[in-house]
Amino acid sequence: MNYMPGTASLIEDIDKKHLVLLRDGRTLIGFLRSIDQFANLVLHQTVERIHVGKKYGDIPRGIFVVRGENVVLLGEIDLEKESDTPLQQVSIEEILEEQRVEQQTRLEAEKLKVQALKDREKEVQTEEVRGSQS
Repeated sequence: MNYMPGTASLIEDIDKKHLVLLRDGRTLIGFLRSIDQFANLVLHQTVERIHVGKKYGDIPRGIFVVRGENVVLLGEIDLEKESDTPLQQVSIEEILEEQRVEQQTRLEAEKLKVQALKDREKEVQTEEVRGSQS
């Protein structure tokens, strides 16, 4: 094996299928076609994979250019094991609806948490006022 420093080591991975995890949480899967010294990537036949629970859906994106600073993880996909997954593939519409429901549930839980903290803060302030009046 030839070990090259930095992004030069990725030259050996050109034309192989890769999974890319982005800083914003999106997951892309595609063939690595080009890379530069800043780790900017060009992916071909790219799909955006959305996971919700034990289901996933792939949204075709085509050619995708990714700025290197947005890459969190880059890994080669083993083509022999790719189809051997415990996850169930569903339609784009179904996975987008499930993602929307999951995001709504998270938002509601976050609102409840914020409200509980506000209520607790009011209780502490009330107790401090009572303690200072004694």
